[in-house]
Parts: sequence; structure tokens; C-alpha cells
Amino acid sequence: MRDIRRRGVIALGVTGLVAPLTLALGSAPAQAASSCTTQKGPYQKQVEKFLGRPVDGKQSAADCKAIKAFQTKHGITPNIGYAGSVTWGVMDLMNKQKAVGTKPNAAGKCPTNKGRIACVNLTLQISWIQDGSRLVYGPVPVRTGRNGYETRTGLKKIYWRDIDHVSNIYDVPMPYSQFFDGGQAFHSVNLSMWNPPGSHGCVNMTPATAKKYWALLKNGDDVFVYGRKPGT
Repeated sequence: MRDIRRRGVIALGVTGLVAPLTLALGSAPAQAASSCTTQKGPYQKQVEKFLGRPVDGKQSAADCKAIKAFQTKHGITPNIGYAGSVTWGVMDLMNKQKAVGTKPNAAGKCPTNKGRIACVNLTLQISWIQDGSRLVYGPVPVRTGRNGYETRTGLKKIYWRDIDHVSNIYDVPMPYSQFFDGGQAFHSVNLSMWNPPGSHGCVNMTPATAKKYWALLKNGDDVFVYGRKPGT
């Protein structure tokens, strides 16, 4: 990872494209990205079910339109309405995230003996804040480092906060940055949390979530990152 230096502190810019489940696209039909494919994909039935479409395993014009809209919303390319592995991978992860409910630390992976702590589950691409065993905020979906730029695991501490940080490497804004490991930080992005293939190491959040983390955390608070993002 390359460094950025700002105000004498090392910081890493993050915005690349990210989404949970960086799976290979597989063989999508060779068709212009602006068109809508008539071909069914290998995950046709699963995608139809997720979108509330009739589950018949056949590609209809209405199926394609619904799939294409989902792909466009979350930055999945090519957005031609093909029910491939990336599209289904994002949907499957959304289902798993939803199933967590209000018990993100049910397995006890994030420490409960540290007081207030921000937890990041890379496997499910979610984060939350807890105080002991009490859930304070979340869980919320996040975007972490893509293959080659993985968000590093382990117990860390927030050591620097910059509400209007700008990456010197990528020249992109990183609002509400809270750095916890070298150049890796929580910060907001104006992208879907399911936008492939991943950040450059930071934990990306929606603006609303990043503002909430900013209000709830401070320098010296603990951060615990665990698991492994699919595809890394």
C-alpha cells in the first residue's frame, strides 16, 4: 500500500469500487452494456426469487428489466440483466446481512471486555458499535478492501479523525474519516455499499452511517476487524 501524508499523519485513500462478494463475473453474454439480454443466467431462479419475480428459471423482458435495474443501482457491470455470479452474490450477501437482525455479535467474535468498540465483520460486510455486550448502533452494511487491498484484521484503536479529509493519492474526498490502522479508516462514500469490486482498504460507509460513527466514537476507541471478505 502506498502512503498519503496530510497534516503529518499517514492516511490511505479509499475509493475504488467495492461491493461485498467480489466474485468472478463468469461468462456473461457478449452484448452491449446498454442492451438487455434475452439469455437466462446460471442463477436465474435465485435472482427471480430475490426480486419477487415469477420463479420459472426463464428470462423474460420483465425479468431482465428488474435485474438490470438492480445492477444499475449497485454499480454491477455489465448491467445487461444477466443473472450471473456477481449479481446473485450481492443478493445472497444481502440476505445474510438481513438474517443477522439485531444480534451481530451472536457468535461472540467481537470483544465484549473493551467498553465501546466498533466491530467489522468482513465475511458479512457489516459493522456495528457495541459497549460491552450492549448493541449501541447497527449493524449496517459496509464496503471493505478488495483483493490485493484487504482491510487488515485484528484489534486496533482510532488514532486520528479528520471530518473533511481528502486522499492525496486518489484525490477523492473521504468525509468523516476515522483512522484506525495506518491508512485504513472508516469514512463515507456516495456509492452503494454493494458496488464492486472493493475499496483500497478503508471501511466505506453511507454518509448517514459515517456521521453516526463520528458522533459515537472518539480517538482511543477500539476497533476490531475479523473474518475474510469473499473473493479476497
